[in-house]
Amino acid sequence: MKDDLTRELEALDLIESLKAVAERFEGKVVFSSSFGQEDMVITDVIFRNNISICIFTLDTGRLFQETYDLMDLTRARYGKEFKIYFPDAADVEEYVTHKGINAFYESVENRKECCFIRKVKPLKRALTGQEVWVTGLRAEQSENRSTLPIWEWDEGFHIYKFNPLVAWSYEQVLDYLKENSVPYNKLHDKGFISIGCAPCTRAIQPGEHPRAGRWWWENSKKECGLHTHGA
Repeated sequence: MKDDLTRELEALDLIESLKAVAERFEGKVVFSSSFGQEDMVITDVIFRNNISICIFTLDTGRLFQETYDLMDLTRARYGKEFKIYFPDAADVEEYVTHKGINAFYESVENRKECCFIRKVKPLKRALTGQEVWVTGLRAEQSENRSTLPIWEWDEGFHIYKFNPLVAWSYEQVLDYLKENSVPYNKLHDKGFISIGCAPCTRAIQPGEHPRAGRWWWENSKKECGLHTHGA
């Protein structure tokens, strides 16, 4: 059964829903951005409407140059800051020393360990002391996310998760970016839909699933550990 807040958020548009959450959980709401297309929609709404939600990103140390370029472009466009979290240097050093710089290609276990070090642990630091985690997830992105609700409790991180774009289509995302002249990662123009770390992302072919380019050498359910709904 849906609670009152879920029903309220479902009835509001993107701007008003973000404002409502920011006001209800004042000072305890954060948005995690990977600078993908969906994340740039939410970033634009937060910055242009001065919504009191802190934006942060995880720099894994293996991102595309185009992603770093977009970070700089976003900072210049809006004149506002976002917080960056890096993986613990000792964790990365130990992993690379004992397993190799590209050990994630060798097994699913190695890849998930790399994701844990470079993404999950920094995310835990970013979410510490917060009450609401805003994401750019959409239900149609993957089978794992098909039943994603707009508002949920994330047991893994012990925080409420707000997914304001859950019902949006990919076409709606593209329309918003175009209509509002929002900066975006230029790799999207080259067939990269879902963009993560450079060694783990490729462009997709016509007809392939949008997330087919992530960890393309694996046949398992493709999540890095940040979002495990339905997995």
